[in-house]
Amino acid sequence: MSLRILRFLTAGESHGKGLVAILEGIPANLTLTEDYINTHLARRQKGYGRGGRMKIEKDKVEFLSGVRFKKTLGSPIAMWIKNRDYENWKEKMDPQGDPSDAVVPFTKPRPGHADLAGGIKYNQRDLRNILERASARETAARVAVGSVCRRFLEEFGIRIGSYVESIGELSVEVEEKDLLKLHELAETSDLRIPEPSRDDEFKAYIDSVKERGESLGGRFVVFAVGVPPGLGSHVQWDRRIDGRIAQAFMSIQAIKAVEIGLGVEASKRVGSQVHDEIGWEEGRGFFRYSNNLGGTEGGITNGMPVVVRATMKPIPTLKNPLRSVDIETKEPLKAGKERTDVVAVPAASVVGEAMLAIVLADAFLEKFGGDFLEEIKERFEAYMEHVRSF
Repeated sequence: MSLRILRFLTAGESHGKGLVAILEGIPANLTLTEDYINTHLARRQKGYGRGGRMKIEKDKVEFLSGVRFKKTLGSPIAMWIKNRDYENWKEKMDPQGDPSDAVVPFTKPRPGHADLAGGIKYNQRDLRNILERASARETAARVAVGSVCRRFLEEFGIRIGSYVESIGELSVEVEEKDLLKLHELAETSDLRIPEPSRDDEFKAYIDSVKERGESLGGRFVVFAVGVPPGLGSHVQWDRRIDGRIAQAFMSIQAIKAVEIGLGVEASKRVGSQVHDEIGWEEGRGFFRYSNNLGGTEGGITNGMPVVVRATMKPIPTLKNPLRSVDIETKEPLKAGKERTDVVAVPAASVVGEAMLAIVLADAFLEKFGGDFLEEIKERFEAYMEHVRSF
């Protein structure tokens, strides 16, 4: 994805040796531990409806560079996450060996996956060479990167959270007045819904869908509170913060729609029911009476919580596969099958937190600059004094 100050890359296949992430642009002197990142990696692996892979992997990050004695150095941070399942795939995923008779090419593309489009683009007759990288396993590396960015934002009072709003036909309706409380409730739910008392209802629904050989999608909300006004800009299309957020969320596997604030709902209302009226009080400064626009106006954060909704399609790998065509014989058949989840919306919400953290950290560094944490804090405080006195 296109970032302005931060740069990151991930590498690795789903059943390869592991995942690598390199993040450049984090300033020096930020306290950072592997345990902090591992906490969020573990959150990504939870959620009712996950497949057998989550019973195998226990994701742990290892710093390879950029951190010394629990402090960032200002140099690129390289991180490694081992794939425990590689032990079961050595023969099929060996980077240097020769394929044996046990390696059967994957030639039955699955509708909804990158299999066929990727095979055509990269001229691969064994579609495993596509699906391994297209897999959502890659998001573990993104959560590692996002966790570093989250840790940076915490130094400035910015908190990020999420909750699941719907899975399939079931949904929860909650007021967004206390976003951190909703996140707190979601953390106690196996579905990451902010109504844990409904977990059994959601589980029974997921089980019934699983029995039919189907999969489910859903919608989740990611937010950031404590975001200062002034991140992003109206002056060029690619600097608008809402556009940058939308692109980041759309890059998450299986996400098909992104909304900020009311999103689609805004189209059903008149203007006076959408735009957030402005107030001012001594000692408080400017404030809004509502947050229908999700914390952004004109491509710039306005000081209200940034609120993002993302819609995830049902997982494409089905127990009862859809129609497809063998890429070698061109014969019609049922699509291939891989081990998969029934629903991964709870996990996707944690990935969404990571992507929002990455975008906001990048925009924050673009605004305040600096090579070490203390320098950035000084600039941030000076700017916040400007905001308070404006």
